[in-house]
Amino acid sequence: MKKLGFVLFPAISLSVGLLAGYLTRTSLATVYPLLEKSFLTPPGWVFPLVWTVLYLLMGLGMALVAAKSGAELPQSLLLWAIQLALNFCWSLLFFNSGAYLSALLCLVVLWVLILAMAGSFASVSRLAGRLQIPYLLWVAFAGYLNAAVWVLNW
Repeated sequence: MKKLGFVLFPAISLSVGLLAGYLTRTSLATVYPLLEKSFLTPPGWVFPLVWTVLYLLMGLGMALVAAKSGAELPQSLLLWAIQLALNFCWSLLFFNSGAYLSALLCLVVLWVLILAMAGSFASVSRLAGRLQIPYLLWVAFAGYLNAAVWVLNW
């Protein structure tokens, strides 16, 4: 099971991202290009590349924690699952619903959950915790981008 986690957890993370991308593809193609955005918004090709790396890192982090199978595993697994679900919900709020303020609030909660998850991971594996730093930074940047869309398109 310990080795299986290094395939299973990244696969679950990537699957959540793929499903979110699939469910938001129409809005991404038709609505998102028409929105006013921050001048710091990266080109469209950057997002799937970055998110693929981040989903892999969150999956690998969870696998490192699961491989140690300690008393912290249930809490780490719960935080990992909740933040992944919230990550998924953000995509639907932002892209499909156009609920930019709700999406921003979702990102704030997500950021706090990622921080808690990274701390939980780090208590088991320093590396697992550190692997979440890019995710934490990207979600902070995504919060800025989300806020800009909300303000500029209000």
